[in-house]
Order: sequence, then C-alpha cells, then structure tokens
Amino acid sequence: MSVARPRTRVALGASSAVVAALVFSAGVRSAERPGRTPEGRPDLQGLWLNDTATPLERPREIGDQAFFTPAEAREYERHYLLDRTIALSHGDPSFELQAAGDLDTYEPGHMLPGGRTSIITDPPDGRVPPLTPEAQRRTSDRAAYLKDHYADNPEDLTNPDRCLVVGNASVPPMLPVFYNNGVQIVQTRDYVMILSEMIHDARVISFSRREHLPSAIREWKGDSIGRWEGDTLVVDTTNFTDKTPFRGASSALHVVERITLDDADTLRYRFTIDDPSSFARPWSGESLMTRTSGRIYEYACHEANYSMPNVLRGARVAEHESSNR
Repeated sequence: MSVARPRTRVALGASSAVVAALVFSAGVRSAERPGRTPEGRPDLQGLWLNDTATPLERPREIGDQAFFTPAEAREYERHYLLDRTIALSHGDPSFELQAAGDLDTYEPGHMLPGGRTSIITDPPDGRVPPLTPEAQRRTSDRAAYLKDHYADNPEDLTNPDRCLVVGNASVPPMLPVFYNNGVQIVQTRDYVMILSEMIHDARVISFSRREHLPSAIREWKGDSIGRWEGDTLVVDTTNFTDKTPFRGASSALHVVERITLDDADTLRYRFTIDDPSSFARPWSGESLMTRTSGRIYEYACHEANYSMPNVLRGARVAEHESSNR
C-alpha cells in the first residue's frame, strides 16, 4: 500500500530562486567534498532521510523485547507500522497531541540496525516516562476542549490542519512524521541551518551565542544554540511556547540533540528530553539519518488548502441542521 506525497511545486521570485539555488547546491556539493569543512569540523551538509520505521516507543504488546528478529522486523515494516499509523492519525480530534511524536511514518523506511524495537534508549523499557499530574491535567484539558470546540474557530484547529509547524519534523527532537521526512543541512563557520521538508520550516542555529534568549521571549521551534564537542554537533534548545507541545511537555521543555557523522552517508542523531514539570524523569533516544540524492520540494501547504475552510464550513452546517431538528 502506498500513500501519495502531497508535494506542490510553486513559482519562485528571482531573489527566492537565487536563495533556493544556493541552498540546494550546498546539499549537492557536499557529496563531492571531503568530510571536513575549511574550519576542520565534520561536514554535515547535504540532503538526508529521517524515515526509520522503528517506532518512538516500544509497542506494549511485545513487552521487554528490545530487538526484533530479522523476520519480525520485516513483518513490522510491511504491515503493522502502516496499519497502526493510519489508525492513529485518522479521525482523532486529539491528533496533534498524541501523534506529534508517536506516529511512526506514512513512508516507513527500515528498522534501525539490529532491529531495535524503539527509538527510545532510556528508560530501558523503551517507553516515554509517565506524565506528571500537572501534565496529565494539561493534556486532558486540551483534549476535552478539542472534542467540544474543534471547529469553532480557525485557531481551534490543530497545527497540521492550519499548515503550521508539524510535530517533530521542524520542532526538536527531530522524529519521523507522516511523510516528507527529508532534511537538509547547510553549515557555515558561525551557523548551521536544518530545513525540514514537512511544512518547509527551518531552524537556524548559532555557534556564536552562549546564552539563550531571555525567558520572556518564546519561539514555536524553541531557541537553539550550538557547540561542538569533538566531532559531535550539540544543539541545546529551550524557550519553547505552549503552541507546539511534545508528548504533553510544557513550555519549560529542554531538548539536547547530538548529531554525529558516522560515515559519509550516515548521521547518528541522539536526543535527551528534560521537563520536570511534565515527565517523571528525563528520557533519551537515538536514530539514524541516511544521505539521499533525492530533492526536497517546497511543501506549500497553504496553496489550495481547502480542508481548513471546508472543516469550518461543515461544522457550521452541522450546527444549523442540529438547531433545526
């Protein structure tokens, strides 16, 4: 079974076309360059696929099984993953809350090497730690509100419905989402840019700053600052808002990402989540991204986005019919 990729090609103005050409050429040239930048850092630039079929959390039904056998991994990739993704994502008004990090992908790649049964590596059970009572209240209140007011106003629709940032494609940690799992990295001495294919969002990470923005300044993707620890890029992100909650996290979420070039075609991606107000303990995960020769096209979600006005229009029709019964 295949799922269509809703990509849209759009015309670019002259200046935008120049920028796009520079960004894309940086990704293409990276395959021809040695593995170091002129500054002696690992060259992370290029186009990458973040599309592992390994789920974020270990499926409950397999208990403590940390690894699939090769046969089990093939079966999971072929059937269970796609069926579970579609079942979770369709027709659920709390989709944004539960699916941002929980959905595996509509475009499943392969299981991580060794057949690991979860991206989460700590805790050892491969599961997200329990939510605190405070986080449980936030999550249940939001779900209850969406159930009763999902289509009252445009602002009540989920971020994906509104063509805003989607889960963990553009908001750290970077995890596979429904489709469009391409990632582009452009790197200079002072900055690294990570572009997500989904919704076409970019994070610009500075190497020159050592302190985060004042706590009163909040950003949907958080405030990311970078540093090098040997050959590993470390990205520290804080200053989130409550607009992009990850697995019930609060705006106090703190994400540390570590990106390492294992070889010319493999990026090792590790992350740690810390939010004492939301999770019983910090937790961590690890995944891989593979280099691709494919291109990233602009998602252009708002172009001909009929779904949002139609959802609102349908809700008004339903209200009118209900009031006339």
